[in-house]
Amino acid sequence: MTLTTAALVGLALGLDRVVGEPPNAAHPVAWLGRLVGALDRPWSDDDRVQRLLGVPIALVVPLVPAVAAGGAVLAAAAVHPLAGAGVAGLVLYLSTSLRMLLALTSEVVAATADDPETARDRIRGLVGRDTEPLSPAELRSAAVESAAENLADGLVAALLPFVVLAPFSLPAAAAVAAWIKGVNTLDSMLGYPSKPLGTASARLDDLVMWLPARLSAVAIAVAAADPGALVRAREWARTPPSPNSGWPMATLACALSVRLHKPDGYDLNPDAALPTLADGERAVALVFRAALVAAVLAVALGAALEALLSTAGVVA
Repeated sequence: MTLTTAALVGLALGLDRVVGEPPNAAHPVAWLGRLVGALDRPWSDDDRVQRLLGVPIALVVPLVPAVAAGGAVLAAAAVHPLAGAGVAGLVLYLSTSLRMLLALTSEVVAATADDPETARDRIRGLVGRDTEPLSPAELRSAAVESAAENLADGLVAALLPFVVLAPFSLPAAAAVAAWIKGVNTLDSMLGYPSKPLGTASARLDDLVMWLPARLSAVAIAVAAADPGALVRAREWARTPPSPNSGWPMATLACALSVRLHKPDGYDLNPDAALPTLADGERAVALVFRAALVAAVLAVALGAALEALLSTAGVVA
């Protein structure tokens, strides 16, 4: 089953590389976003009530894509095992995103050279902060930060449980990958301090992202051939308010020897200079290599777990 898992990971990454994101009209994540948007309203004037109402939203909404994904794999497998595997690979592809992230990051970095207004406009697809007062170097910093954080959110978070579960149950692997994408989507839309309704979603996302963020940091250090970057990053990894995003961001900052700075937020590797245009280009290339490293590490982890359980007689 390890070879099957590796093939499905290759299928998902290959589709992302060649096809990119499906149009919103055909993308299940966009459909989920419309559901979340319909729920994102002031159900009460009391913030405490809003926070309480956010709990069932956080618990139930991610189950919608999970049930749909698992059911689709089961239905396809009933027709033919290869069909089930193909649908599982398709679910992983739809639950992850890399090409769009890197393309948008590259576009923002390039625009900072001579068209900062375009960079400010395009970077809104990566970050939620106010971009008007940002200098070109700060815009590059924001883009690089987002690339590091979204390596964990957009790829590793769904990939890791998929490869761990795939050798044992493809429907379960697909369901969990889709569930995590649902959790990430909820957090990205509701998980702001200004939205009490999203408090539970943000906390759930913090829990789910604990391991993927740290695995992403390891992948960045390995891809940079600089394991010391991970050690150096420990000094600043807990600086951002998120318990997870600081790890890949700080590791990327240390691996590139650049400063990543969010005004009134955090300062990572502050003794270095903000990213130059060349640094931004290097960041895109490094995050791409780190994505490949993360995929290999995840498959290896899944294979090791499968071998361990087989030796213990838990699986045949």
